[in-house]
Amino acid sequence: MISVDEAVARIATATKPLEAVSVAIDESRGLVLAESVSSDRDVPAFDKSMVDGYAVTDSDLAAEASSGGTVELYVLEEVTAGATPTQTLTPGATTRIMTGAPLPPGTGAVVMIERSTAAGELVVLDVTGVVPGDNVMLRGSLQRAGAEALAAGARLGSAQIGLLAELGHAVVRTVPRPRVAVLATGNELVPAGEVPGDGQIRNSNGPMLTAAVDECGGAAIDLGIARDERDDLRQRIEHGLEADVLLLSGGVSAGVLDLVPEVLAELGVREVFHKVQLKPGKPLWFGVHGFAGHDFGTRSGGTLVFGLPGNPVSSFVCFLLFVRPAIARLAGRADTRHTRARLVDAFPRRRDRPTYHPAVLDESSTTSTVRLARWRGSADLAAFAEANCLAVLPVGDEVIAADTVIDVVRS
Repeated sequence: MISVDEAVARIATATKPLEAVSVAIDESRGLVLAESVSSDRDVPAFDKSMVDGYAVTDSDLAAEASSGGTVELYVLEEVTAGATPTQTLTPGATTRIMTGAPLPPGTGAVVMIERSTAAGELVVLDVTGVVPGDNVMLRGSLQRAGAEALAAGARLGSAQIGLLAELGHAVVRTVPRPRVAVLATGNELVPAGEVPGDGQIRNSNGPMLTAAVDECGGAAIDLGIARDERDDLRQRIEHGLEADVLLLSGGVSAGVLDLVPEVLAELGVREVFHKVQLKPGKPLWFGVHGFAGHDFGTRSGGTLVFGLPGNPVSSFVCFLLFVRPAIARLAGRADTRHTRARLVDAFPRRRDRPTYHPAVLDESSTTSTVRLARWRGSADLAAFAEANCLAVLPVGDEVIAADTVIDVVRS
């Protein structure tokens, strides 16, 4: 049996980002850029107006600068967004300009339309306080052609995708979303929509784990329920080994029907470790398939295989601690869910293994606090439904006093 830190380290050693692929930007949300992206042109590509108003020369501004007040100018033309000016601006003249439209040559500033009064072919502008450069965005002021706009490793959200579109990158190279197959095992399991018979229970782990995979940026593949029979297990596991990650729930303890490790070995899955010193989740099994070398140095279409405990809370804890960081690394991201917080209430219970207790983390104030949920063991999924984190309680017989700062894993 190994420690949590050792288990995390061994999984990390076997986990490298997936090979980059090209995707359309409308399919890239949440993915990580595999290479930097540069602008193909200056942004903006021309001097443009930031407001609806009137373009004026520096000379006309200077003429009124000493006394303030108004200036009366001749309107040359109107330029809307998408159009281009046809005349150069000269002293005594103005161009009516719309937001985002290109400015005519000779523009020093733009006076907002709210400060104008039309008078036939003339317009009277209140230029009090207006200085050169007001309401003007110069060409290339946001981005220069050839300059890096997004670095490799950037995660693509809505703003980043908008920037890619603005820069002309309709297709980008990204680290793909890891494909994660989920297989629940056990003769006692029935689908959630069925009424369990004697000795049966509904399959909660399968839906829980597929949802958890989607929440952390993976692409879940639901393999359903496998019976505790070698042929059924083998067929479904073989299918799961086509994914980047295979999650098996149940069948990894020491019972008569805990056949998963044996079937995995028959299929060429190499065990890396079995059993971790934590509560809940001790029976965790981890192995690899399709890797060359004992140091995991070569990965060619390989699969990370996790045998999670059958108890739903144990399965969920192991997912948060071990599977979620592995999915993040495969996707080119870091898992940043660990923090520290002040324990609200004392915890007196004896702990022979590090315990990951469902809790509620409050980060609304300067000092984060964590309150332990009422929890009745590894089958109590209801406690986790009310929690938003795992409070890490170290080994020991002593009371953990209130106000002690402890490690926390956000769920």
